Amino acid sequence: MSKSAPRILVARIWHESNGFNPQPTSKADFQICEGDELLAAAVTSGSTLAGIIQQLSKEQVDILPSISAVAPPGGLVDHAFFIEVKERLISDAAALEPDAIALELHGAMATTLLDDAEGDLLAGVRAAVGETVPIGIGLDLHAHVTVAMLAAVDLCIACKENPHSDVVECGEKVAAYLLAMLNGSLRPVTAMAKIPMILPGAAETAAGPLREIHDQARLATKDCPAIWDVSLFNVFRYADDEDIGQAAVVLTNDAGQKGELVAHSLAQAFWEKRVRFADELLSIGEALNTVAEAGSRRPFVLADMGDRVLAGAPGDSTAILEAALDRQDGLRGAIPITDPQAVDIAFKVGLGNIVSCAVGGRVTPGFRPLSIAGKVIHLSSGDFTLAGPFQGGEPSSMGRTAVVEIDDRLLIVLTAKAAFSHDPAVFTSQGIELASRDFFVVKSGYHFKLNFGAAATPLLVRTPGVGYYTKGSLSYRRARFWPEHDNGDPAVHVRIFDRASAYSAAFG
Repeated sequence: MSKSAPRILVARIWHESNGFNPQPTSKADFQICEGDELLAAAVTSGSTLAGIIQQLSKEQVDILPSISAVAPPGGLVDHAFFIEVKERLISDAAALEPDAIALELHGAMATTLLDDAEGDLLAGVRAAVGETVPIGIGLDLHAHVTVAMLAAVDLCIACKENPHSDVVECGEKVAAYLLAMLNGSLRPVTAMAKIPMILPGAAETAAGPLREIHDQARLATKDCPAIWDVSLFNVFRYADDEDIGQAAVVLTNDAGQKGELVAHSLAQAFWEKRVRFADELLSIGEALNTVAEAGSRRPFVLADMGDRVLAGAPGDSTAILEAALDRQDGLRGAIPITDPQAVDIAFKVGLGNIVSCAVGGRVTPGFRPLSIAGKVIHLSSGDFTLAGPFQGGEPSSMGRTAVVEIDDRLLIVLTAKAAFSHDPAVFTSQGIELASRDFFVVKSGYHFKLNFGAAATPLLVRTPGVGYYTKGSLSYRRARFWPEHDNGDPAVHVRIFDRASAYSAAFG
């Protein structure tokens, strides 16, 4: 490769941190890889990092792999581990002296000591490399994007779809735009507008008011060539931060005033349509009745909305299991429950034997364990590969895992770690075929629809827990937002981040 080829450092630090989950996320919960292993994993991965690397691989660039650390959403990240990863990334950035840096972050990571972990991380990276090294980040659209984050980077781009079918494309865009900066064709000026509200529901982008706002964003991009990207952030609802709010981030090519107008109009549109953001969820009983009555549509996938690991909940709810056990109609189901204590008991009892123990309910405030008795039919390490498409090809782990069969019909997948249960591989990796069950329970609200696809019928179920927002259900200490609080008719706040001038001397 030519010595003049741009040298781009790539890395990923990904976690969505639920401040209402009392169990911290530790180093052991992360899948970590680095160096050449990181590059090799990107060949088959369905991630933003993969999109970054795949796009850069098409160009005459030298890719410098640093580190990838990924964990399922959960409680606040152990601060010491965060510092360890942060220092590794900063050390690589300082030592390798890259021409640009491309990162995949979630955008809603917090630690046991920091509310805005990504803002702190990016400020550290910026300080290490100086003002003239372009930094681009690809985020989840559920990020809690902050002033500190945008002040430290040149490009901030989110995926546009929920479920997240376009995360690879997000990474491709980050990489392409960094190269455009390096060749002088992009002079980035970013506008961010925020309104203090969250979406209480209707968070899928293919329909309803969210579809309308995304259409408005697409039209703005089409009508103005100076607008290179519009990212709409449906703010993470489980961050207790005073700056929480729906955000519109508009990347322009040296056209900050236009970006400011578009960002303001999009944030205002969220406010004007706010009462239309509502979900229609089934009760547990209604969902199980639907499974019983609609045999031709089986198997069903029941989204345990209150205990969504994909929103950072612990995954320890037994609500659907308890309701299924009380039924007399013989429904055959598979239900994951996080409980390392119960897993240990099942392993001690051994394969093929009867285990009697309490499961679940040990972490989420207000939950309680449920006593069960059943046969241990499968034991494993819990390591598996996500089938995708969302995060397809990514290694994942549930920790030690035991499958317990109750009444010859209900399979309890007991996991030592909260799992990415939006993916059918959670079940098939444990010998449970989709055709063998009437229903599956997942701890996901949206992404499971993408990964299960036509193989199962989705149902969104109203359940208790810290993974679903309803007014008054969670105790916010600092955040003030609609609909939790009455803020009157709040103003839209717009900030401009002009990075073009920082590169005028270096890139012309």
